Amino acid sequence: MKFGGGGNMKNLMKQANQMKEKMDKLQAEAGEKVVEATSGGGMVTVEAKAKGEVISIKIEPEIVQDSDIDMLQDLITAAVNEALKRGQDIMQDEVSKAAGGMGIPPGLL
Repeated sequence: MKFGGGGNMKNLMKQANQMKEKMDKLQAEAGEKVVEATSGGGMVTVEAKAKGEVISIKIEPEIVQDSDIDMLQDLITAAVNEALKRGQDIMQDEVSKAAGGMGIPPGLL
């Protein structure tokens, strides 16, 4: 028994490979986007890449002079967490947009 369409399977695999390469490239590009988050009314500012890499933390001198280490630690934690969340949101949005553009149903990725 001979099955036809062997070329179709190759085509499907090629298309799937191309789609994976596009998604990998998109995720890499989106991951490089920079987000910023602040806490304490701007006393602590964190910049991070969307892929989850913290680039910088800026602390206003006034907060250090208060010498409330617990509060400073809380503000840094809050700013870092917000920056990382914003990065995750960007990554998810970019992947969803790309998936929709490729005909992949929302929520599948």
